Amino acid sequence: MSYNYTVRYRTFDQLLDDVQVDFQNLSLQNMIEPQQLIKVAKRVTYDLGLRIMMTKEVMLDVKNNKVKLPDDFFVLNYALICDEVTINEPVSQGTHIEEVRLTPTYKQTLDIISPCTDGTVNCQTCGTACGGCNCASSPASCVNPPETQYCVKPKIQINCKGDTYELVQVVKSQERTYKRLWPLRMINNPQTIDCDCPNLYARSEEEAWIRDGFLFTNFEHGKVYITYQGQLEDEDGNLLVPDHPEINEYYEYAVKQRILENLLMNDEPVTAKLNLVEQRLKIARNYAKSIVNTPNFAELKQVFEANRKAMYAKYYEPFKSYPWNQAYNINVNNQMNRY
Repeated sequence: MSYNYTVRYRTFDQLLDDVQVDFQNLSLQNMIEPQQLIKVAKRVTYDLGLRIMMTKEVMLDVKNNKVKLPDDFFVLNYALICDEVTINEPVSQGTHIEEVRLTPTYKQTLDIISPCTDGTVNCQTCGTACGGCNCASSPASCVNPPETQYCVKPKIQINCKGDTYELVQVVKSQERTYKRLWPLRMINNPQTIDCDCPNLYARSEEEAWIRDGFLFTNFEHGKVYITYQGQLEDEDGNLLVPDHPEINEYYEYAVKQRILENLLMNDEPVTAKLNLVEQRLKIARNYAKSIVNTPNFAELKQVFEANRKAMYAKYYEPFKSYPWNQAYNINVNNQMNRY
C-alpha cells in the first residue's frame, strides 16, 4: 500500500470553529459540547482508512528483550535492526624507500679456524680426511668437527664491508566502522502490522512480535528502527484531522449531524435541519472516499507493470522454448529444394 505523504492537517479545535460559524445561535447558547464530538472525528478518520494517517519513524532501544512502542502507534510499516561493525583493511600504497643508518649486526662465532682457510689457530687438525685445503671437497666434519675444543676466547666477526641491509615492509591499514541495517522478521499480527509489511516475509534469525503496546524480540539488547502509521495527534496530544478542501465537508457534516441528533434527543425541533444535513453527509462521504482512494502515480505504475507482466506471461511465455529462427530456416530450405 502506498501512502500519501503530502496530506496537511489541522486540529480538531479548528474544525469545531468552522462548524460553530454555521451554528452561531447554538454556539451562543452553549448548546454544542466539544467532548461529545471528538469520537465523531475519530470515526470519520477510521472510515477514510490508513491513507490519511501520518507516516512516522522512531528509533527504539531494546532492553531485556522488549521495548515500549510510541503512544500514537497504530500500524507497523517496516522495521530494521541497526548495528555497527568495525573492519581493519589495508589501503592503497606504493613502494617507499628510506635511507637509515643501521648498526652492523655482529655474529659471535667459535674461534675454530678451518685448515682450508688462512687462519693458523687451531687446537687440532682435521687430518688427511679434509683432502688438503680444497674447501669444496672437505666434509662438513672437517670444517667444524664435533670434538673441536676452544683454543682462544670467542671473537666478533662481521662481513667484509661491514654493511648490513634490512628490508622492512610496512603495510598501512585503516579502521572503518560501518553502520548496518538488518531486516527483522515480524511474527504476523494482523491488528498492528500492515498486510504489505516486508518484515512478514524476511528471512532473518532475529524475530519480533507486538503485544499490548510493546515490541518483544528474541535478542536481549539492540536498536530497532521502525516506520509506522501513527494516530492523528500532534506533539501536544491534540487530535488532528486532514485539511483538504474535498475532505473537510465530510468531517463538518458528520459533526453537524451529531449536534442536531443530540438536540433532537433533547426534544428540540430540528428534524428538517437533520434531514438536510444527513443528505449532504452521504454525498460528502462518497466524494471524500473517492478522493482518498484515488491511486497516486506510484500505484498506477505498479498496476501498469503488473499488467505488462501478466500479458507477457500470457502471449510470450508459451513460445520461449520454440527457436525463433526455425520457421525462417524451413522456408529457405524449401525454396532451395525447388531449384
